[in-house]
Amino acid sequence: MSDDSRPTPSGARTAAVIPAAGRGVRLGPGAPKALRTLNGTPMLIHAVRAMAASRAVSLVVVVAPPDGAAEVKTLLDAHALPERTDFLVVPGGESRQESVRIGLDALPPGIDIVLVHDAARPLVPVDTVDAVIEAVRDGAPAVVPALPLADTVKQVEPAGAPGEPEPVVATPERARLRAVQTPQGFDRDTLVRAHETVTENVTDDASMVEQLGLQVVVVPGHEEAFKVTRPLDLVLAEAVLARRRLNDGF
Repeated sequence: MSDDSRPTPSGARTAAVIPAAGRGVRLGPGAPKALRTLNGTPMLIHAVRAMAASRAVSLVVVVAPPDGAAEVKTLLDAHALPERTDFLVVPGGESRQESVRIGLDALPPGIDIVLVHDAARPLVPVDTVDAVIEAVRDGAPAVVPALPLADTVKQVEPAGAPGEPEPVVATPERARLRAVQTPQGFDRDTLVRAHETVTENVTDDASMVEQLGLQVVVVPGHEEAFKVTRPLDLVLAEAVLARRRLNDGF
């Protein structure tokens, strides 16, 4: 259920950009990953609904495969989406970074907070989305939701060939490490500047802001905001949806 303390649409100056132009090869052949279905509904639609569930988000920009913008627009039109939120579909680029920049270029004036969200994280709860937005509103130029690591992490020297043993170089202190999720939230001008000036060694949009020398902060993520990249993740996502239907009564 929503909570009345959340920002109202009248004060909303937040947009979400969802890059969904990738093929998702780790899920095997077939439709692009974002168009794979969960409970009969494409993952992309779940991700769009997750962003639009926040009353602060007034616009969702979906960056589609370069040759698939019309198909994605038809897909959005075919599914029930919140009337208070505007939706825009634009054709993407060859890389995720280029697609996010195209999404940024499509934003109208008046938007000062931008969320960048993976289409492959279809089940992020609205409380996580709102927490990211609030942290940007409180002055952080970049905000990422993240979780502590459950596993010990080893830094290794990569093997010369697949399957060969890899020497351990170090064991980082797990208490200082976090697994980063999305949506990542940004001051719009900061993210635009990052995309204009940072072109190499990019792992996510927040790392681009880090390379500008600005502070990125972490807020608590959620276990249901996991990324669907492997067939087993699809099974887990279906289980989460089934539990939600049971709990919500539909």
